[in-house]
Amino acid sequence: MMEIIKYFKWTWVGLIASDNDYGQYAMRNFNEEMKAIGCLAFSETIPKIMTKENLLRIVKSLEGTDTAYSDVSNSQISYNIYKAVYSLAHALHNLMACEHGKGPFENKSYVILFQLLQYLKNVDFINQLGERVAFDENGDALAIYDIVNWQLDKNGTVNIKTIGVFDKAAIFGKELYLQENSMFWKFDNGRCPQSICSASCLPGTRKAIRKGQPVCCFDCIPCANGEISMQNADSIECLQCFDDYWSNPEKTWCVLKEVEFLSYEDSMGIALTTLSLSGTCLSICVLTIFIYYRNTPVVKANNSELSFLLLISLTLCFVCALCFIGKPSHVTCMLRHVMFGISFVLCISCILVKTIVVIMAFKATLPGNNIMKWFGAAHQRGTVFFFTFIQSLICIIWLSTAPPFPVRNSKNINTKIILECEIGSLTGFSCLLGYVGLLACICFLLAFLARNLPDTFNEARFITFSMLIFCAVWITFIPAYISSPGKYTVAVEIFAILASSFGVLLSIFAPKCYIILLKPEENNKRALMGR
Repeated sequence: MMEIIKYFKWTWVGLIASDNDYGQYAMRNFNEEMKAIGCLAFSETIPKIMTKENLLRIVKSLEGTDTAYSDVSNSQISYNIYKAVYSLAHALHNLMACEHGKGPFENKSYVILFQLLQYLKNVDFINQLGERVAFDENGDALAIYDIVNWQLDKNGTVNIKTIGVFDKAAIFGKELYLQENSMFWKFDNGRCPQSICSASCLPGTRKAIRKGQPVCCFDCIPCANGEISMQNADSIECLQCFDDYWSNPEKTWCVLKEVEFLSYEDSMGIALTTLSLSGTCLSICVLTIFIYYRNTPVVKANNSELSFLLLISLTLCFVCALCFIGKPSHVTCMLRHVMFGISFVLCISCILVKTIVVIMAFKATLPGNNIMKWFGAAHQRGTVFFFTFIQSLICIIWLSTAPPFPVRNSKNINTKIILECEIGSLTGFSCLLGYVGLLACICFLLAFLARNLPDTFNEARFITFSMLIFCAVWITFIPAYISSPGKYTVAVEIFAILASSFGVLLSIFAPKCYIILLKPEENNKRALMGR
């Protein structure tokens, strides 16, 4: 019975036994054997005083059937006697042929007749029907059973057909032989039933035992993200993938995580690169225009030297955005922050000095006020480079103590490895950004206070508008930077750099280029004095 259950891979079976010593013994042994391959759905004993009606109710009805079991004329008694006689003959033959020192006993001694039983236990021969006759260690004959199938024909008659055999004397692993094509299953589909409590868990899932139920009854739980189960079936636990690996969608294999960074081949990288180069070219074009028309009143009236320096710093601002694109390295991580910090301080310093010059120029027009001699061209250049030197000193200290470095970040997005630059020192990075913000706020405040001064082409108003755009962009940048995942974090930073640079370039220089290129008749001293 156990071999048949193993053959059909049944793991969820019920057991009915007679309520006597034989039944109790069989139930106990069957239960122990079943623990190794499955579970008992139920086990019941039938009382020895059970009525025929109840017994027939439990097994499909036998009343009125004509089966081979009702005919005792073809019993196996004669065949058993035949095997017993031959077994005794083989034992006597072995006894008579025994030589000294070759007996079946421990001391290899010669045997006497009353020890014939020991020879019977060692009998092992093939009879004329080709069947092996032998006994086990307990002296019992090796079991051989015909496996029969009750088959129902079209007339409703039950026929018993032999569909296999169990021969304990056969070769190991070949004891059970079944003819599945000859079997009859009384089910709608006519197929062998699947007797299981729970279907096997497929790869990518794990078994979860149901509380209070047998171990054969379980649920299949999908492995969590980053975990896999690679066994064919019924994994009891999921395995965690290593750091640089992640589970595939089926949770059956660990695959290498996708490495992500903002590259020049990426569509977003191409767009930002195009904007950066466009801003660079535009700054160079404006610088070329101002150099070519450097002797005209518009360029002279707006402090041409500071304008040239401002356009150079804006060009550097556009170029520094390119350092944020591409695979991070030790060099690019340091270069991107240094270029960003210095170029923006140089830009804002020029705007700040231009604002101071506008205010002083208006004050200098009052009688007896000679303030401009204390803030001439040399002082203006010195002020710009002094502000820039402070930022350079911050960068030097930052890079010498705890410089930025590339890292492989897999914490924010589990399925990807984000290549990014770690700032190294939060204090250094904060000082760099804080210094830029401080200069921008001072510049915005001074320009706002001087917005109504009658300076040439309302320079203070242009500066106020440019600083308003600058501050708005970087204030908006902070929450967008924090909430953006992966390469989008760097993209937001680049966009902030480009947006603020374009804001300054267009706000301050677009009105001047308009006069120089499209309204040359207004580019004269009389027109400027009239304003």
